[in-house]
Amino acid sequence: MSLKQAYRRAMRTSLSALALAFVATSLCIPLLATAAAPADAYVTRVAKVLKATPLIDGHNDWAFGIREYEDHQRWLTDVDLHDLSGRPHFHHTDINRLREGLVGGTFWSVYVPADLPEVEQVKATLDQIDIVRQFVARYPETFELARTAADVRRIHRAGRIASLMGAEGGGQIDNDLGVLRTYHDLGVGYLTLTHVKNVTWADSSNEDPRHGGLTPFGKIVVHELNRLGMLVDISHVSTAVMKDAIATSKAPVFFSHSSARALTHHPRNVPDDVLRLVAANGGVVMVNAYPLYVSEPLRQWMADHGGARGRLEALDLGNPGQFKADLAAWEQAHPKPEATLEQVADHIEHIAKVAGKDHVGIGADFWGDPGPKGFEDVSRYPALLAELMRRGWSDADIAKLAGENVLRVMEAAEKVAASMKGELPSNASQPETDRG
Repeated sequence: MSLKQAYRRAMRTSLSALALAFVATSLCIPLLATAAAPADAYVTRVAKVLKATPLIDGHNDWAFGIREYEDHQRWLTDVDLHDLSGRPHFHHTDINRLREGLVGGTFWSVYVPADLPEVEQVKATLDQIDIVRQFVARYPETFELARTAADVRRIHRAGRIASLMGAEGGGQIDNDLGVLRTYHDLGVGYLTLTHVKNVTWADSSNEDPRHGGLTPFGKIVVHELNRLGMLVDISHVSTAVMKDAIATSKAPVFFSHSSARALTHHPRNVPDDVLRLVAANGGVVMVNAYPLYVSEPLRQWMADHGGARGRLEALDLGNPGQFKADLAAWEQAHPKPEATLEQVADHIEHIAKVAGKDHVGIGADFWGDPGPKGFEDVSRYPALLAELMRRGWSDADIAKLAGENVLRVMEAAEKVAASMKGELPSNASQPETDRG
């Protein structure tokens, strides 16, 4: 909801309340509630917080959404990126909705598919970086590239959206620290150590473990990230890699888009013992809003649906019409649960309870499938913050969640890099025998 929309709604609510008071007084009917809706007070509080503190999302795949179009270069020159709400691939993000959501900064993911050969991932990553830099350059009144926490604060004060970048997967460096340094020089601020597949030096949460954590080269990658001042992103990695990265990193670690495993038992989420390590390390967990990661009933339903589909495919082999009818009947008898904004808030509160309110942020993972009910796209951050205010979060708590926590982590990484300034770049490489 924009501030203009909030004002109009508040006015409508207030006028309705006054009319109700007049009627109630005239008829001697007790008036139960005449004040403006409390939600409007939360909207005002949220706007005040986000004027002083930039709301920073740890992970948005808008750039990949643009690149999904074969003619994406035309998109970057001819298509107005202010309003993309009715177009495929753009369920979540455009300039109008970013403004409505009071967004102050975003880590644009320069993600590429993890199943590409790693050398191809490098080229695709460079293409993604170019896409971000192009849309930032095309809309200078809206976006500005940021490298440091100070950049983010300055850009926010100027009324623009600080645009940072994150590479989502260790395969994107192709076992070459020179490639990592090149990404850094082009403005990439973090490296997610894996995506959905293991790399030759670290295990993903989505595959059976191969290394049991970080290999010696993986620890060198973390060291080089520290030296460069890039954030060590441990979303998508196995629990063992989470722990190894925390133990190895000189700087606080960063989960760009992960939620609480205690609430949704998906391996992409963070277990409580790791949350306690994050607190001791000084890091931050940016909470993911992808429905599968925030709703345990939905996760269970997806597993059941997959099992039912496989069973029915076997029973109805050679009869596709019957299979379609049987699957529809199963789905009617087992309605798909819906993830909600309230569940996203539950994950934030759980992480705050276990790790502390200094160690939680927002990394919604917007793009692709629509987000949870009530938190469907980038316009809905104020609604999420208002929900937490309703639960008792103070303005100072909300400021930490929205941006102060991740800015603190960025500043700490910058200080570590400054302390390592005398170190020469590493030319280590992953041993050929470990590449497999």
